[in-house]
Amino acid sequence: MIKKVVLSYMVLCSVFLGIELKVGATPVPHAEILEQVKSDLAQKGIELVIVNFTDYVTPNLALNDKSIDANYFQHQPYLQKMIKERNLKLISIGAVHVEPLGVYTKRLKTLKSLGNHAQVAVPNDPTNFARALILLHHLGIITLRDPNNLASNEFDVIKNPKNIKIIPIEAALLPRVLSDVDLAIINGNFALQSGLSSKNTLALEGKESPYANIVVTYEGISPEKQKALDELMKALQSNKVKEFIKRKYQGEILPAF
Repeated sequence: MIKKVVLSYMVLCSVFLGIELKVGATPVPHAEILEQVKSDLAQKGIELVIVNFTDYVTPNLALNDKSIDANYFQHQPYLQKMIKERNLKLISIGAVHVEPLGVYTKRLKTLKSLGNHAQVAVPNDPTNFARALILLHHLGIITLRDPNNLASNEFDVIKNPKNIKIIPIEAALLPRVLSDVDLAIINGNFALQSGLSSKNTLALEGKESPYANIVVTYEGISPEKQKALDELMKALQSNKVKEFIKRKYQGEILPAF
């Protein structure tokens, strides 16, 4: 029996011997989560190389150019938007976690104290901009024509009783402007990266969010790399990673599998 196990292990390693898997990711939490499966993949002959990115556009362009084999930083609505706008040949291969949007402030105690003409900073990429508007709708701050429309924009705001000013800013920069606005709606990864906690938000996106973060690759990747990606997804969707997410992020990030 032991010989069979050893033989199976040797066969598996031989399949992946010399395989390097380059995966683009933003530092927190994506790269941190990927680090948890490096040794698991190494035991199967796969060298996981994590390529760090600090924005939401470059990782998809690099993947489409095949400079990397996969990326892990975005949700499906954002991917679909990028595919349509840039004519990219990319596909999702599975979900790993959800990063709830949070409403942060350094000026207010409650949402009820939000005054007229307040300044609210939101992510400027179209997908997360819509996501922030939907959150503001559900909080009763604005009213959207259709809160189920994941492509909502400023022209879909049909009521804004307090005449708040919605200020689009690059997502990574939102924590830096927190002192300059009344509210900032910040993505979970950038909040974590800046030392912000969901325990200090005035509101948090619900667990039912359709914005689970996914691993993405390009169409037509080689069979060898595809097999390696299959192993990556098995590792990322394991109990080990689920427990790591729960322990490490304490509800700031939620497993999506």
